[in-house]
Amino acid sequence: MKIWHKPYLLLNLSFATLYPVNGEVFLAEYDYEINQRVVKIRKKMGCTQKKFAEPLKISCSFQGEIETNHRRVNDRLMKMICLTYGVSEIWLKTGQGEMFDLGKDPRLERIIRNFNKLDQPLQDYVMDYLDWLVVYYSKH
Repeated sequence: MKIWHKPYLLLNLSFATLYPVNGEVFLAEYDYEINQRVVKIRKKMGCTQKKFAEPLKISCSFQGEIETNHRRVNDRLMKMICLTYGVSEIWLKTGQGEMFDLGKDPRLERIIRNFNKLDQPLQDYVMDYLDWLVVYYSKH
């Protein structure tokens, strides 16, 4: 929902906190910094705006508006970025720490969760098979 608040200020109530400065509209500094970190993530991943936006279920134009500071990255989108691309939520919000949360790989967490559901003989089988796969693929 977009409304005109004053002749020079467009408020998008569902996405952004915009402030008028000399007739221009800007995001709050906090929002701007998060948006810039989203750009860094996309570039680090080597993605186009479209490729980056697709798994997040946002449009390419929405991603472009984030990157040009016309849209705010809301909490839901922050969570999606962190889960989809393995980004540290602390880094995304504050810029502190490492960009990627190396300890939380969703695929590894899924493997561990499923592995723990198996009984001991099946766990041993999976471990033996995994060892064989590593040896086999290291030779080829």
